Amino acid sequence: MSTAPTTGLRARKKRERSDAIVDAAQALVLDRGLDAVTVEDIAASAGISPRTFFNYFDTKDDAVLGQRGLDVDDDAVATFVDGGPTGTLLEDVEALVTAMLATMAGSHDRARRAYTLLEAEPRLLARHAAWLEQHRAEVARLFARRAETLPAAVDPDFASLTVGLLLRAAGDRWESSGCAGELADHVAPAVASLRALLRS
Repeated sequence: MSTAPTTGLRARKKRERSDAIVDAAQALVLDRGLDAVTVEDIAASAGISPRTFFNYFDTKDDAVLGQRGLDVDDDAVATFVDGGPTGTLLEDVEALVTAMLATMAGSHDRARRAYTLLEAEPRLLARHAAWLEQHRAEVARLFARRAETLPAAVDPDFASLTVGLLLRAAGDRWESSGCAGELADHVAPAVASLRALLRS
């Protein structure tokens, strides 16, 4: 008997609770300011305990910015690490980045609020920079694991920076389009631009 539906339901409920924490954190900080909001305030607003809060986010700042760990479907990660889905690195990177951004579906308002808060609370920038580096290191480890199965003449750290570039490019395209569609819809055009650059 397959456990996929149960696993999918569990992941969806976890995502919903995580989103509720972000929504509560952002609303409180927008209303009161960063210094006037505690983890306890956020937890109470989200209907959870402070202990549960830390199952989802390491810090208050991460919750305010919606910064999670490497948030991507387990199957997509396993496929990438095993050398798929196509065996061609750039195409597989496109699939991985698309999977990363697919987890952000429906979070347009959260992303906009995070940008607003970064501008209003400059101290959040340091935490954001630290999170970006942590995220990059996690992605680099995926490339290193993939290289054990399918060696490639690409340094994992360099490859992880390319993933960051594509994530940023897709986000910029999404914003410039007036936030049309989902973030993941803008990965393929970003990859096409990278291919064009490499060919020129």
